[in-house]
Amino acid sequence: MSAMLHFYISGCDRITHFFIGHDVVSSAHVVCFCAMLVSPSDGSCCLLKVLAGLAFMFSSSILLQILACAIYSNWWPMLSALMYVVVPMPCLFFGGGSTHFLTSKDGGGWIDAAKFLTGASSVGSIAIPIVLRHANMIETGAMFIVLTSFFIFVCTVLCFHRASLDDDW
Repeated sequence: MSAMLHFYISGCDRITHFFIGHDVVSSAHVVCFCAMLVSPSDGSCCLLKVLAGLAFMFSSSILLQILACAIYSNWWPMLSALMYVVVPMPCLFFGGGSTHFLTSKDGGGWIDAAKFLTGASSVGSIAIPIVLRHANMIETGAMFIVLTSFFIFVCTVLCFHRASLDDDW
């Protein structure tokens, strides 16, 4: 075993003991997982880091959405979470599950309809909390938390789009 791999394994073993607590059977799996994360020669480590980052960003966005409702004891801000489901639907139905059509110059009836529906649902995601605040149905803090949640969600989608453009996927 090389010194570099031994360093990775010993570092991951400390992490394993911290999280799992001296369970030898489980630590072997975590050591392999940690070695795959930090191995610079493995191509899948970047994929794993990207997926973990995207999952963290998406879950942070959903957490903020729920916190905007729970902190102010008002569940009207959850109405904008409905748009999180609506936004990717044009990509699934008209774009073949890919986001490549959004940046292409190609047109056509269905492609243009998908671009319009994606844009309209994105604007709706911003407009819903603002309209709810204007109607005094939610507090200003809840509106800002929902808008921050949407900003993180949009960054997640853009990062996914950028990562899907790479040939590594």
